[in-house]
Amino acid sequence: MEFYFLIDNGGSQQAGLDNWNSNSHDLQLCFGVKDFLLIAPQSASGVLLDTPESSKLLSAVAIALSNCGSLWPAFVPVHDPSRKAYIGIQNMGTVFTRRFEADRIGSQVPVKLMHLEGLYELFVSKFVYSGVDFSMHNFKVHFMMRLTYQTFPYDEEDDEDDMDELMGDKADTTENSGSESRNKVLWDDDCPWSEWYSAEDPLRGFELVVTWADRTVESTLEMAELENASPHDAEKWIMHPILSPYLGDPSLGKRIDFASQLLCLVEALDTSFTAQFMEDFVSVENPSSENLKTSVVIPPPSVLDRVIKDLFREGSKLPDFTKGEHKFSRALKAAPLESLFTQFCLHSLWFGNCNIRAIAFLWIEFVREVRWCWEETQPLPKMPFDGSIDLSTCLINQKLHLLAICIEKKREMNEEFLDCIGSDDSSDASVSMEENHKVDKRRNKSSEADLQRKRDSSIAEYTSNRPRFERKTERTNSENQSPTFRRGSAGPVGTMMLLKSHQRLHAPFTQDPPLMTEDMHEERLQAVEAFGDSLNVPGQLEKDILLSDMSAFKAANPEAVFEDFIRWHSPGDWESLEPKTSETSAGPITEGSKDKWPPCGRLSQRMSDQGNLWRKSWNDAPALQADDQKPLLDPNREGEKIVHYLETVRPDQLLEQMVCTAFRGSADTLNLTKFGNMRQMTSKLEQLYLIIKSTLGALQRNNLPDKGKTVKDLKRLCVVFENVEKLVTVAASIHRKFLDASRLAQVIFNDFYTIYSPTMGMNSNEEENKSRTEMEVSRQEVSLRERQVVSNLFAPPSANQSWRKVLSMGNLLNGHEPILREIIFSTGDDVNNGIHYAAAADVAATNYRKGEEIETHRMYVSGTSNDLRVGLSVTSCD
Repeated sequence: MEFYFLIDNGGSQQAGLDNWNSNSHDLQLCFGVKDFLLIAPQSASGVLLDTPESSKLLSAVAIALSNCGSLWPAFVPVHDPSRKAYIGIQNMGTVFTRRFEADRIGSQVPVKLMHLEGLYELFVSKFVYSGVDFSMHNFKVHFMMRLTYQTFPYDEEDDEDDMDELMGDKADTTENSGSESRNKVLWDDDCPWSEWYSAEDPLRGFELVVTWADRTVESTLEMAELENASPHDAEKWIMHPILSPYLGDPSLGKRIDFASQLLCLVEALDTSFTAQFMEDFVSVENPSSENLKTSVVIPPPSVLDRVIKDLFREGSKLPDFTKGEHKFSRALKAAPLESLFTQFCLHSLWFGNCNIRAIAFLWIEFVREVRWCWEETQPLPKMPFDGSIDLSTCLINQKLHLLAICIEKKREMNEEFLDCIGSDDSSDASVSMEENHKVDKRRNKSSEADLQRKRDSSIAEYTSNRPRFERKTERTNSENQSPTFRRGSAGPVGTMMLLKSHQRLHAPFTQDPPLMTEDMHEERLQAVEAFGDSLNVPGQLEKDILLSDMSAFKAANPEAVFEDFIRWHSPGDWESLEPKTSETSAGPITEGSKDKWPPCGRLSQRMSDQGNLWRKSWNDAPALQADDQKPLLDPNREGEKIVHYLETVRPDQLLEQMVCTAFRGSADTLNLTKFGNMRQMTSKLEQLYLIIKSTLGALQRNNLPDKGKTVKDLKRLCVVFENVEKLVTVAASIHRKFLDASRLAQVIFNDFYTIYSPTMGMNSNEEENKSRTEMEVSRQEVSLRERQVVSNLFAPPSANQSWRKVLSMGNLLNGHEPILREIIFSTGDDVNNGIHYAAAADVAATNYRKGEEIETHRMYVSGTSNDLRVGLSVTSCD
């Protein structure tokens, strides 16, 4: 014996059932009762198969309830369990008694009962003589209807086909994308991650409940009109999103996403410490390679070739290296999303399921292609060939950037060499005249501020952006115009004069300082620490830069002395003896004017010491302009060093940089997702970047203190990434489906986020994961202006989807037949107030419509074209 009762969301008993409470018990909705008793035998079937026995039991219970003054109805299950049949009774006082009966037809529903007219006549037949012609008489009946629509279920067979295509050869898919055989559009085709994988739609479908409120009908004609009515005419729409099971339990779905592949990359990192070179993982002589053969998969050579072609495909212009960049992206020591190394890392995630052997195969082929670009002087794709080295990126990205610059400089040197061989005097003269004309115009636009800035810098940077031909032509002009044959002059520096000659001091064009990667800077710092005195110029690179500046200064100022160079290159080491009153606000710009020559001053103490290396370098420096000097950056030497580094990098160092870059590349890809104004996602992505930064900090050290702990932390990071990635796919799916109904999108996502968010910590326990498998978002009411958006979710069924279904019910929604139709018919009779057999409170307790009418007949109809269930309750005076 079980007792059931209704409660609302606030915890109090409900007043009625007019709202089609979805949380109601089946019998509460079927018979319109609130509180009831259910009596069932403790048997395997749980029903009473003997009709006399069930009637006797029901009578005994009714007498017992009557004796204790209870008005609860009681029900007993009867017949076969599949029929869901019940009989029941309710004592409503000393006058009225309600009897209940429910049964179900599981197949072969009569055609007449598939339509509203037939169901209306069925109900009327319960209180009208059988001989009455229903078409000739009108009977007032209260009518309510609720229709449930559902988008077509997820087709797992189609998904398997799509997954086979995805895991197959991507190039074949690309080649056949325009063919007629591949005309299916996936839901995430325009999402940023679709380049790498296709995610299962987290919203497997939608359920829409359309309700017609209580109304009075009088004839079968009205019922026919209602059956042909559009669902848009209904008073109320309630929508319920259906979530994919994989959101709660990854084992239920096919986990192929960034998080799953990043986990494989972390496992490859754990394996990488066992070898010294990447070739060891592919060599047949290495024992560790033999152990890997049985557990890893290597894609065929055709796939390897196509991945390499995709990586080294030359574009007409450089990609946008800020694409997908979050404000915290640069906090991760990785590489930009569109850079060559990041694209290599992302390809590695899907190459042979990202095992160490497959990564080794891909890396060796990648380096071989890089070497070919270097030896053949071909541009390195997806890498800038100018600018400065970004030291905030990983070392391999810095090396590739410097290599791209070396290739470009090498190409320029080759072109200049070929031009010198193939040019003649006449063509040189004509080109020189045209270039001189252009340079003269540009020289007129130069400003004193630029020259002063050059004077104050310790390393010459004035000419970093000036074309080489401009320097040559200005040198020619200066040779033709100056009696001292200045070469490589950028123009006078303010009013500064030379100490030994009454001539202007000219700033020279100097070579650009050589670009250096992070490890090169570290070598310089170690050298400085070893020598301890920066004045002694410990590094060869610093000495070469100083000699280059001195040679260029001598060429631009043939009559200059060492003190003049110090005044221009290092003003802090020149102690001026000029009176303060003679100095103007312009400062050193007016030093040594024509009226006061020679300038008064002396070298600083450190420049005056005996054996000063700067003076020795000055004496050794020849007078050569920058164009005639040996380049500070030797592209051939530096390029070979970079390629050698790539060929001999240790596997653990490579995998550490790959892990950092793959995490940033995956996060930046997700950051490109469009999800509207869902502020929770913005905050969650920001938290993800911060967690990635704190976790990957250990990989940026030269030696990992605890490799096992680091790998464990990285695997926990993959769990966090998986949770955020699922949130992103949910937000993207909701946003795409409700572009014109932002309120609905926000409400649905807020509801899902509230359920999902508590389980997103790095220490998710089993109880949280278990509760997440039962996630279900709440139902949302759809406003009138949002109905068209929801209606569009129910795309017209294709011939493939509807071939097995014969439409036999009305109220179609874009060709979709309701999966469930529920109808409540009811009618009542007047009751005199002067009933002396029953208390007025008893009568009022049974009066749902308030007034002097009591519900005498009620029929609940539920079903589809394939099954039908009817529940009838009759109130009578016994």
